[in-house]
Amino acid sequence: MSPTNAPQQVRMDAAVAGPLLMLAAALLYTMLNLLIKQIGADFTIWHIGFYRFFGGVAVLLLIFGRHGNPYRGHNTRLLIIRGLSGSAAFLSLVTAIRLLPVSTALVIFYAYPAFSAVFSYLIYGDRISKAEIACIAVVVIGIGVLFDFRVEGDFFGQFMALSGAAFAGLTVTLIKTLREKNGPVIIYLYFCTMGVLVTLPQFVMAPLLPSTGMAWAMVLGIIFVSVAAQLLMNQGFFYCKGWEGGVFMSSEVIFTAIVGIAFLGDPASWRFWIGGLLIFGSAVALNRFKANSLKREKRLDAANRG
Repeated sequence: MSPTNAPQQVRMDAAVAGPLLMLAAALLYTMLNLLIKQIGADFTIWHIGFYRFFGGVAVLLLIFGRHGNPYRGHNTRLLIIRGLSGSAAFLSLVTAIRLLPVSTALVIFYAYPAFSAVFSYLIYGDRISKAEIACIAVVVIGIGVLFDFRVEGDFFGQFMALSGAAFAGLTVTLIKTLREKNGPVIIYLYFCTMGVLVTLPQFVMAPLLPSTGMAWAMVLGIIFVSVAAQLLMNQGFFYCKGWEGGVFMSSEVIFTAIVGIAFLGDPASWRFWIGGLLIFGSAVALNRFKANSLKREKRLDAANRG
């Protein structure tokens, strides 16, 4: 290959690698959702959360702990807050998955870009464009269509999925500051560590070890699938633009819906399809609009400095 063709080859490789890594991460997160849904009822959200978080800490320290203090990050207070909000998002989603059809829980959870836009405005003063306001309004309409207020258990599960979306929106917003001086491994390590601290008291009060080979396989699956999915997603964002990565990761909703409807008997009512399309489409559009607004801010900042 000639030197003149080398840069083009690098760009082509990146263009292929980014989407492949993101799609692989989305497939692994789909597998994680199914493991959470199918693991025995004896495992509460606290058991699932503890094993996921403790296993994540152990794997990360085993891989990266030999290179100095892995907890040496910048803005420790914000790392802790982000870890707590991320833990709350995961535990809320687990609750929703256990109570609802997994596809419904995930569609509601993917309203988090709307919450992220609102938190960005409240915390950083980021401007919300008219297009973003329209997308947020469509997300609200989609949630209203998808929510079923007639069944008490379903409503609580829907509320927990929406709570998870709110916490996830806050988590994504805080990363804007943290990623300036912290790598993704440090951010993820603090997330898992805070998760251990949150779930440990409940686990100690009612400890539960897997009692069968299948249970052990599912617990280990939750640990390693979640870590692998996170690392693949982090690497994918290295190759993709932010909004592109968000769009590819949104395929998790599609994968989960297909598996849930085809193999788990998830209902595919008109509420699911209409509400899901409104939420999913608006979330994808919000990722694109937010990326465009960040580009404009960077151009204005560069012009002012010049």
